[in-house]
Amino acid sequence: MGVTLDIDTKIILKEAEAYCAKEGIEIKLMYELPDSLLGVISKRTDEVSALYYASVEMLKERIKNGCFILVKDEHIFGHIFVHKHQFKEHFVYERSTLWIDSKYRKYNLGLLLMERITGLYNDTFLISIASTPKVHYYNELLGMRHITLSQMSPLLIEELEKLGKLRDERNYRYYINAYSGSNIQLLK
Repeated sequence: MGVTLDIDTKIILKEAEAYCAKEGIEIKLMYELPDSLLGVISKRTDEVSALYYASVEMLKERIKNGCFILVKDEHIFGHIFVHKHQFKEHFVYERSTLWIDSKYRKYNLGLLLMERITGLYNDTFLISIASTPKVHYYNELLGMRHITLSQMSPLLIEELEKLGKLRDERNYRYYINAYSGSNIQLLK
């Protein structure tokens, strides 16, 4: 999908895909979901402390940017969304709302969803903000680069703060894709 991966990461992703095939789990790119399913996801964001709260209305906007889901028998076992921020004349996309059902977490399905959405946004500004060390590790496997707040545009930081993404390098790490790294001067 356009993301440069090392051989070990490719093997891990192939194993995750094989696991999905064996278990009958479909990986779907979606641009809309029924309100009932968005309600389940919204409730999840309220209950899981690692997720930022996203209302159904917020998710309706985010899904327009594309979201990958893991689905089996009409039940969603995992998802990842992208939140679009307007910054000057550019859009900056933020990966968000990554969640995998606890019984599937040891199969690298989170990495698989992250790789799919990262590939979808390979040719534009993409950022990941996370507190979880495993997500940091996955970001690095996917070739994303850690960036400090001092390397970001103060205006972009202000935009993120409006959504509750505070300036907090102790609890959160910020990662950008290769396109963002090559074009970061456009956001200053």
